Amino acid sequence: MPSRTFTVDALNVQVYPDPDTLAQVAAQQVVERLTLTLQQQSTATVVFATGRSQLGVLSYLRQNATVDWSRVIGFHLDEFLGLSREHPASFGYYLHTQIAKWLPFQAFNYLNGDTLEPIAECDRYTQLLSQQPIDICLLGIGDNGHLAFNDPTVANFNDPRFVKLVRLDNTNRQQQLASQHFSQLSDVPAYAITLSLKAIYTARYNVCCIFGAHKAEILKTTLTALPSEACPATILRLDGDSNNSLFTDELACQFV
Repeated sequence: MPSRTFTVDALNVQVYPDPDTLAQVAAQQVVERLTLTLQQQSTATVVFATGRSQLGVLSYLRQNATVDWSRVIGFHLDEFLGLSREHPASFGYYLHTQIAKWLPFQAFNYLNGDTLEPIAECDRYTQLLSQQPIDICLLGIGDNGHLAFNDPTVANFNDPRFVKLVRLDNTNRQQQLASQHFSQLSDVPAYAITLSLKAIYTARYNVCCIFGAHKAEILKTTLTALPSEACPATILRLDGDSNNSLFTDELACQFV
């Protein structure tokens, strides 16, 4: 059971004592949603996020044998421009090692970060995503409130695109440097391909995980500030067709 639950506008918030518990519950929510979806349609589409916030959830998902994963189509949320899938800092590498290689997906559609034509790659991925609605989207919240690579500098609640090329702001690049895959800030790619906030907003079910004391300030902003592009994660509070859940722990939620 969660320590507490509450809603902020359209966002359901569940607070748990520790990151492992919230990861278990979030994974179980994904499993239950997938099971229900596959009872109603032939395939399900899931967009996977990366980062520390996702490790526990992906670990529990790849141990699950109740979902018919052969009917699940995987996508990923964003990717650095200029990195191949074999690069240990690429998100494609992360998702292959953490989830894709463990489960018999019908397909797992990667963003090609090392493409020579990034706009064409955005178009290709948009076409793939447009073949059916996004049933589930897994998310984390960045230090500057970004969802995927939608930093405040490029965020647009009414974006006409589903997938776009963006330049990363310095706060985001500093956060990527902390991943220890890059030796210095200049090594962190300056550009990335990302699903837009519009794409995320249209997902049928968004599952966002955020934990730890270092995330307390941005979580407070996400839950209390007026929704705007200044904190892209606040889009999860807006009314729409999505069912949005945020899973957090007491350390991150200490000021709310």
